[in-house]
Amino acid sequence: MSERPIEIRESFESKEPGDSKEPNGSKEPSGRKEPGEAIRRLYERWRERAKEDREVADELAAMENDFQAWEEAFGRELSFGTGGLRGILGAGTNRMNLHTVARASQGLAHYIRRKQQSARIAISYDSRIKSRLFAETAAGVLAANELEVYLYPELAPTPCLSFAVRYLGCAAGVMVTASHNPANYNGYKVYQADGSQITGETAAAILAEIQATDMFDGVKRLPFSDGLSAGRIHYIGDEVMTAFLKEVKAQSLAKDDEVDKDISIVYSPLNGTGRKPVLRALRESGYTSVTVVKEQEEPDGHFPTCPKPNPEVREAMELGLSYAARCGADLVLATDPDCDRVGIAVPDTKGSYVLLSGNETGVLLLDYICRRRVSRGQMPKNPLCIKTIVTTDLAKRVASHYGVRCLDVLTGFKYIGEQIGRLEAAGSADSFLFGLEESYGYLSGSYVRDKDGVGASLLICEMCAWYRHRGIRLWERLMQLYEEYGYCLNTQHSFAFAGASGLVRMQKWMEGLRNGAVLFKEAPPVISCTDYAGGHDGLPASDVLKYELEGGSSVVIRPSGTEPKLKAYISVQGADRAAAGEIERRIARDLQAYMT
Repeated sequence: MSERPIEIRESFESKEPGDSKEPNGSKEPSGRKEPGEAIRRLYERWRERAKEDREVADELAAMENDFQAWEEAFGRELSFGTGGLRGILGAGTNRMNLHTVARASQGLAHYIRRKQQSARIAISYDSRIKSRLFAETAAGVLAANELEVYLYPELAPTPCLSFAVRYLGCAAGVMVTASHNPANYNGYKVYQADGSQITGETAAAILAEIQATDMFDGVKRLPFSDGLSAGRIHYIGDEVMTAFLKEVKAQSLAKDDEVDKDISIVYSPLNGTGRKPVLRALRESGYTSVTVVKEQEEPDGHFPTCPKPNPEVREAMELGLSYAARCGADLVLATDPDCDRVGIAVPDTKGSYVLLSGNETGVLLLDYICRRRVSRGQMPKNPLCIKTIVTTDLAKRVASHYGVRCLDVLTGFKYIGEQIGRLEAAGSADSFLFGLEESYGYLSGSYVRDKDGVGASLLICEMCAWYRHRGIRLWERLMQLYEEYGYCLNTQHSFAFAGASGLVRMQKWMEGLRNGAVLFKEAPPVISCTDYAGGHDGLPASDVLKYELEGGSSVVIRPSGTEPKLKAYISVQGADRAAAGEIERRIARDLQAYMT
């Protein structure tokens, strides 16, 4: 049973990200109000200096008398945090373009030099508009700073970048991607030496270097072709991808005679990076009955058939579902553009295809991994699975059944990667079994430090084939899990705050909760409330509240990291779907009542 995120909005409804020109989804009324002097100076300087990117230069010329456009393009800088940069493509300091990418790369180069780390850095990029251009721009800046750059010769998934950082002994890595955002976005994610995304302290240090760098005069540059000919930039050889896929295939938990590898699979890379590595991993593992969604097979940053290339969204899966209905597939797979997330659909007992949520797929994988390791005598000492605090509590019950400790970390797979790094430092990386997050991210094995859509795709296919060999479909196994552990319903609710004052109102809402505001009236009684603002159980401080309710339900509330929204994650345990649904509705009504 798939979950359906519920969007709860104020009467002054804001738009989804990408619907307006502002990265956070909000847009103030247009007008011809004169801009401030600082914005005017920025605009004029960019008109004079930003000529390398013809499209940016043309956009600057076109906005000559559009003061509102000046405000949107230059009223702020793209924020740099643990997710690096992400924003709409275009001209200005608040947009993704050659100049903001070059400046970020210069700041990263300064940081690496100050830390006196390895002089190597790896770069990859996805299928988005200008991704290769941004990757080559970053490579030229980093090479100009006497760093040795290793770039994938063609687009490659995020987990392949994480792997290359470790495999090549790099100080850092850069992935040019905006993950599953709409086509008008791009981004610049930074990875540290252990292959995980940078965390708060590192992000702050790199940001300080970026802010101290002049956009034009402070950036060292080297043409990409010159960097190649001078031996400062190298293409990553196929042996790295081969080594990555070897690690992916090493996660297999079944022998050939234990699985039905003739299962019918429909796969869509959603016009992203997954096509070659996912198909290669499946083919080399013996899965040959794979139908690729033709319209979404080739890399295309315009995403013509799925404006939101996100396997969490049904619209992105529709073509795959139509293919599956025609060929009677056992499994539908889709990976997002940078191939770190996987969405699946499976036939139910009536033959209709059902989209599974990230929580449901994650729990199925966790159960399969534990079950197979126990039967094969491969359960390590002190086994551990790691999930984010907003991921289903059902994972804890499944893990406990197999004697596996389940650790909660803050939202973001980087915190799972961080814990794997600590295990490795302690000499116990083999204790790590599985990492999962509700937003369709999974990892088995410690060969990378981020969610891996390639490895998860192969493991999902193996799980489906293993159960099929025993006459069981994945949908049936999911229903069995609910019978064994109790039904668990998970939903996400978003409260959007529009306008310039949205952030302030959102902060006051959280402050009210911390000051004892009564949130739940119809919902089951609150047993406890954990405030992560001061840190908890060794986790970093975070603006998160978690309510434990009577009967095994929980509610996690946190502000979005990229837009003015509060997100509420509800996990409800019930005797069956109807009972869980009723409890969930009562909790949702309380949330909406408090909001309004």
